Amino acid sequence: MPAAAQGFEEIYFTSQDGLRLYGRHYPALNPSGARPIVCLAGLTRNSRDFHTIALALSGSGSPQRDVFTLDTRGRGLSQYDDDWKNYAVPIEMQDLIDYMIMLGLRDAGIIGTSRGGLIAMVLAAVQPSLVGAVVLNDIGPVIEMDGLSRIAGYVGRVPVPKSWADATRIVLDLTRRDFPNLSEADAEAVARQLFNEKNGKPVSGYDAKLAKCLSVLDGPMPQLWPQFEALKRVPLLVVRGGNSDLLSEATVEEMRRRHPRMTSVTAPNEGHAPLLRDEPTISAIASFFAQSDEANADRRYGILTRSDFSHVSRLVSTSPRSTRRENSV
Repeated sequence: MPAAAQGFEEIYFTSQDGLRLYGRHYPALNPSGARPIVCLAGLTRNSRDFHTIALALSGSGSPQRDVFTLDTRGRGLSQYDDDWKNYAVPIEMQDLIDYMIMLGLRDAGIIGTSRGGLIAMVLAAVQPSLVGAVVLNDIGPVIEMDGLSRIAGYVGRVPVPKSWADATRIVLDLTRRDFPNLSEADAEAVARQLFNEKNGKPVSGYDAKLAKCLSVLDGPMPQLWPQFEALKRVPLLVVRGGNSDLLSEATVEEMRRRHPRMTSVTAPNEGHAPLLRDEPTISAIASFFAQSDEANADRRYGILTRSDFSHVSRLVSTSPRSTRRENSV
C-alpha cells in the first residue's frame, strides 16, 4: 500500500558520514500548531513500531499534531553501517539532531522506546532546545541485567522466517512469557513491524552486526542518572510494562523522586517494551502531550507543509504512487 494511503510521507536524508537514512512524517489532519512529536525506536526496531500511535496523535487526537519517526542507522529502511562501532548512542543522537534541524523541529515532544529513550536523555543534555516534553517507554537510567541479557540472547540470532505465517509464530514464541495476552492477529502486526519485506516475504529488519554492540558489554550498564537530570526541566511521562525485565518499579520510583513533574503509567500484561498499540496507553500519552502544551500555552508551533522544507529539500517523485523528500545535511 502506498505510504500516502497509510497516512504518512516518506523522508530520506543523508547523514554526515554518507548513510541514507529513512524517516516518516504523519501530517496533522487538522493542523493546530500543537507541539510536534518525534518517535525513536528500540535497539533493533524502526518507524513501523509507531504507526498506530502516530495515526492517533496526528489524525484522531485532540489536538492533532505532526508526528515524525526515524529509523536509526542499520534499522528498518535506513542504510546499514559498514562499521558496527558506529551503532552507538552518540552517533545515533547526531543523526537525530541533523534530522530535526533539517525539518526545523525544536522544543519537540519525544517518544523514546528503550534505546530511543537513551538517545532522548542524552539529547536533552546536549541540545536542550530541541526537547520540550518526553515519553520514556520502558527505559530509565538503570537498565536491569536480566533484561539486557535476554536481549543479547536473541539480537542477530532470530532466524529469517520463510513466510509471514512463520514470522508470526516467531513473534508468538518470543513474546509468550511477557505478553501473555498477545493475539495471533496482534503478533502478525508486530511481525510486520519487526521484519522488512522483500518480494512479499519477510527479511531481517536490522543489521545483525548490532549484536556486537551487546557482546562487548562487560558487567552492568553504567547508570545514567546524570543524563536523566537533563530531563528535569521538561514534563516527563514514563510508560512501564507490567512484566518488564529491563525497567524495575524501584527505578521508576527513584525517577519520580528526582523529577518533580514526572508521571508514570503501567501497561499491564506487557513486557519490554510496551507496544503502544492499546487505547489506554495511547490516551495517556495523548493527554500528557496535551497537558504539556497547556503548560506552554503562549508557544505556538508552526504548521508544517511541503513548502516549509523548500530550503533543505527537493521533492522527487520515485513512482507514480509515492513522493519522497530527498535531503542532505
